[in-house]
Amino acid sequence: MIIIVGLVILVAAVVAGVAGVLANSGQAHALTHGFAVFGYHVTGSTGTLFLYGIVIGALGMLGLSLLLAGARRTSRRGREARRGLRQSRRETAAVSSDRDDLIGQRDTARAHTASTLGSGTAGSGTAGSGARNGGRPGRSRLSGRRPATRQAAAAQPQPPAGPEAPASAPDPAGSATNGSRP
Repeated sequence: MIIIVGLVILVAAVVAGVAGVLANSGQAHALTHGFAVFGYHVTGSTGTLFLYGIVIGALGMLGLSLLLAGARRTSRRGREARRGLRQSRRETAAVSSDRDDLIGQRDTARAHTASTLGSGTAGSGTAGSGARNGGRPGRSRLSGRRPATRQAAAAQPQPPAGPEAPASAPDPAGSATNGSRP
């Protein structure tokens, strides 16, 4: 609707301009007082002067429309950038919340594992036990303690086998000290 109104106004202005130039041409409408613009002396009829005015006005409107279009484009880009920034901040907050939840789960699992190892329950500290890796021997989980390697097992001193060794104390390295593989 706005485009149609603008087109009607533009056509009316062109018709009025052409009629003004044609009606004010000839010797009867000569400029009585000469004037200069930027050092250029305008001579001729009032119709010629009116035509120059139309051209200057059209150029001014073109410049104004380009200026407004540039400002509109800049504001649109800024609005899209702010929208993207808000979305990025929401995503960052969601990822941070997920990370904090996972850290809390990890800390809870570590505390549970430490309390289980510290309580001295039978079979809870061994790497081959089914309780720690979900009842599936030979498959390790991503969280929790990892079994020691053979080199670390060979480097650790063996606990005394005599009567002075406590029977209920858990092995701190799991079952890796006895040379078996998980």
